[in-house]
Amino acid sequence: MASATALALRKTALNDMHHQMGAKMVDFGGWDMPVEYSGLIAEHMTVRTGVGLFDVSHMGDIQLRGPESLAAVQHISMNDASKLQVGQAHYSAMLYPNGTFVDDVIVHKLSDNDYLIVINAGTREKDFQWIRTNAQRFKCHVSDYSDYYTQLAIQGPKAVDTLAKLTDVDLSSIKNYWFKWGTVCGLANTLIARTGYTGEDGFEIYVPSDVPTSERVWNEVLDAGREFGILPCGLGARNTLRLEAAMALNGHEISESINVFEAHLDRFLKLEKGPFLGSEALTKIKVEGGPARKLVGLEIIERGIARDGYAVVDAEGKKIGEITSGSPAPFLKKNIALAYIPTELAVEGGEVAVEIRGNPVKSRIVPTPFYKRPKKTS
Repeated sequence: MASATALALRKTALNDMHHQMGAKMVDFGGWDMPVEYSGLIAEHMTVRTGVGLFDVSHMGDIQLRGPESLAAVQHISMNDASKLQVGQAHYSAMLYPNGTFVDDVIVHKLSDNDYLIVINAGTREKDFQWIRTNAQRFKCHVSDYSDYYTQLAIQGPKAVDTLAKLTDVDLSSIKNYWFKWGTVCGLANTLIARTGYTGEDGFEIYVPSDVPTSERVWNEVLDAGREFGILPCGLGARNTLRLEAAMALNGHEISESINVFEAHLDRFLKLEKGPFLGSEALTKIKVEGGPARKLVGLEIIERGIARDGYAVVDAEGKKIGEITSGSPAPFLKKNIALAYIPTELAVEGGEVAVEIRGNPVKSRIVPTPFYKRPKKTS
């Protein structure tokens, strides 16, 4: 008999398809999601060398529309949305007044008075309520369109070639973090964004969330990518791919107890744009000399895998930090991790140890991202 927890899990429109394809399913933020199909390593490597397809429909989509929608977006997020052109997106974050994270987001400018904010799956309801509460003093309407879309991520160096078979849009004209509306798989007005969470080139497309349409598009993408060795990919490979690219994960590298400077995401922080939620606290931290701890990349030198939550210790065995994300890196063929340690110790080339099963395992502080994709010509 299915447990009450399993029965309560939310499902994307592709849930039956995942089960039919033999995916290993897990509870991810209250969603029944595929963690792997053919195997994490195979899926990871096909995204790095060819093309992979992900169902990311569990992500949330919040729209702000109205004459003061820009002012609302500026108030609730740290990047400068006034710099966005129509058809452009950027990475940003929503912050609490103390400068810590509500969530990291991608903001798309649909028109001068219309913005789409893509939020994380595990925080959908919380984020929507937070946005609605903090945008209510502005003349704009906040709508949750999360359940209206099936969102597919087509990722890898052959993503362009795969999607080109299914659309009349000139994909080479869509720059990184830009988007266009076009016909995909016969569906007009499909949003095609050159975004992703793998460290690879690729696209995220938004199609109607009814089951027949979602399954048809899923299958057509797989058919189009067959000559390039496309694989359906799960959340396991998505996690190792984003870790190699040192991309933050909510609840790990960012949380309500971590601020922007600690997370090393201040390159997206635009204090100069004027007051916004969290700006006062972050200005104070900056003026007072910066954060007491920083996120660093670790390469595990000795034998051992650093897992989430493991302690980072100094030469004397004293705990100085904690692993936020750790895993073997399939493409790089080494064990890597992200961790928070005191700022004064966060020096590239320095050595620390990770406590693995009670043993200190030597690790080196290295630059991030661990992996950076080769520059593309298209």
